[in-house]
Amino acid sequence: MHHHAYLWTGPKARFDQEALRRPPHPEPPPPGSRPELIQRYREVAAEFPTSDLPPLETSYWLVKPSSLLQGTWAAPADAAAWLGDQLAAYTPRFANETQRDAGHLARLVTSATDRLGSGSDTAFGFYLERPSFLSLALVTCSPNRTRPDLPCPMGT
Repeated sequence: MHHHAYLWTGPKARFDQEALRRPPHPEPPPPGSRPELIQRYREVAAEFPTSDLPPLETSYWLVKPSSLLQGTWAAPADAAAWLGDQLAAYTPRFANETQRDAGHLARLVTSATDRLGSGSDTAFGFYLERPSFLSLALVTCSPNRTRPDLPCPMGT
């Protein structure tokens, strides 16, 4: 088992494009469906696996391009240390003063270590100066507990 890290920052309006953050339904619209429904399905099917937008379900990071990987670690504590480094780097930009508290951030890192150690994924999101958003995710792989059918982006 190992853990992959993902980071996304961008405009909150782009983050809110939820259709592009969901995998397409396994079945396309039935024949005779409205043309706009068919077109929307095609757009989502083409864009979801290549988009850098954070998926709504954390495990789906595994189907995104491997170029989006920020790092991979075998030890949960090492993956959580990456999280801690990212939190430290972005803390001054957090829109919510409470989220800047060092104790709060330390608890997030401890929580991430515990979750990764149990085989779970972890993800955090923070509003930055308006209107930006930061998404941080650590995804357990080989296999992923939630979606064991998803392939490892590193081919292992």
